[in-house]
Formats: sequence, C-alpha cells, structure tokens
Amino acid sequence: MTGTMEHYVKKLRHYAGGLPLVAAEYGASEGWVGANVEPETPPESATFTVLPDIAYFEFIPLKAATGHGGGTAGDTCYAEAEPEPVGLTEVTVGEHYEVVVTTFAGLYRYRLGDVVQVAGFYNSTPKLKFVCRRNLLLSINIDKSSEQDLQLAVDSAAKVLAAEKLEVVDYSSHAEVSRDPGHYVVFWELNADAGDDVLQSCCDELDRAFADPGYVGSRRARGIGPLELRVLQRGTFQKVLRHYLSLGAPVSQFKSPRCVGRANNSGVLQILSANVVKAFFSAAYD
Repeated sequence: MTGTMEHYVKKLRHYAGGLPLVAAEYGASEGWVGANVEPETPPESATFTVLPDIAYFEFIPLKAATGHGGGTAGDTCYAEAEPEPVGLTEVTVGEHYEVVVTTFAGLYRYRLGDVVQVAGFYNSTPKLKFVCRRNLLLSINIDKSSEQDLQLAVDSAAKVLAAEKLEVVDYSSHAEVSRDPGHYVVFWELNADAGDDVLQSCCDELDRAFADPGYVGSRRARGIGPLELRVLQRGTFQKVLRHYLSLGAPVSQFKSPRCVGRANNSGVLQILSANVVKAFFSAAYD
C-alpha cells in the first residue's frame, strides 16, 4: 500500500469500511526487506523495520534533487552522493538511500532500485519509509519527472473529479516524442463517464501540477508541448493485467506500469492506445 500501490488505499478504505488497513511488509521479487512493527500506523505513514538476518543489506546514499514543495513529496530525481554504500547500522535518520541486497539465494550486491528514507531505528535496525522507484519515468528535454511526481499530479487533478463524484481507477503515462516538440501523455481509466468540460479542467490541472523546474522551464520555452490526457474505456487496465499474465508474470507481483515506452512496453502501449475514447490537450502554459 505504499509507492505505486498507494493510489489504491482510498478505494480499499471504501470497501473495508471500519476495518483497519495494515501495510504489513516490504519485499520484492528478489527477497524480503522489512516488516511493519507498528501496524496501527496508517498505510501512508507506514515504516518497515529491516529484518537484519534475512539478507545482507547495504545502502547507497542519495541526494534528492530540488523539487516543487520541499521534503520527499517534491523530489523529482536522485543522484548518488557517495560512491560506496554504507552498512545497516551506518545510515542516518532523515537521509535517502537506494537498497542493495546480498541474499542466500545467490544475489550479490543487487540494487533493488527503491528509494527509501530512514525514519528512525527499532533497537539497532533502521526503519525505512518507501519513497519511490529511483528510475525516471518521464523525460523529454531537461525535465526529470519521477513516479512520485506523476502520482502527485494525478492526485491533484483527481480533486477536480471528486467534485463530480468521479475517481481515477488507474493511470499510466508516456513520453510522446514522435513529433517535435514532445509532450507528456497521461492515460486515465475512470469509474464513470465525465463531461468534456470536467476532463479539460483535469488536463489543465495535470499540466500545472508537474512542477519540476526542468518541465516548467521547457513548457514556457515551448521545448515541451501541451500535456495530453487520454481517457480509456473501462476495463482497459484489466486487459493490461491479462497481457502481463500471458507473458508469465505472477499475479502477486503485478503492478500497473506507471510509464510505458515504445521499446520496453510496446505491447502495453498498444493496448492503452487502442482503448482511448477521448483525448484532451492542456491550455496554453503561462
């Protein structure tokens, strides 16, 4: 219920009613990392205490780039601050790191690609807060927009839908560079039909909500074109799920791709593009 999956917490609360939601553990296909020793904490604030004997853990120090609001919510990318990773007990509270694991199954100093923040310690082992995946999602010019930047933009635009009692079921994105200038494309699947005026307002808000300095500067200089919002048929992301399962992916490890490209996700991009019912371009950028 953190990172990519945080988008679904609101809907889980709707179906759970008064039942508590617990983000129980932090793991990956490569192995487990930590457990939530404070299960009463809301999922958005959950931390995961590293299990020190389940693998050998190291942490690459990262430097957060300047973002659009201060703190982790505004970070758009991360760069290595030091060439060498530090050990489990050498991390600093408040700092950001990429997790590196050496496992009993044979992985040696494997970089998970996850950005975490050290929130404190439980006895002598660190408590980690998942921040985002390290790799960039969207980049056309000098812009660097991460998974978290996209999530914040979608959350901001979804407030326009909330006034109409509508919500975003799922979303993805694409950097469209087949024509000049390139532009961001955001795919939305909604729970019901929305009026064109509402969707146009959402499209405008999405564009304004990407506040990475590189994006803002490129939009103003027309180095990046107006953002495009493509609204999908209901059930489109179920087709994406079935596509991944047909390739042998386990359903327990499936995560909706937050960015699709022509090279690495061509099949998914074809599914999304074939199910577009409406498209909108954002207004002129001030």
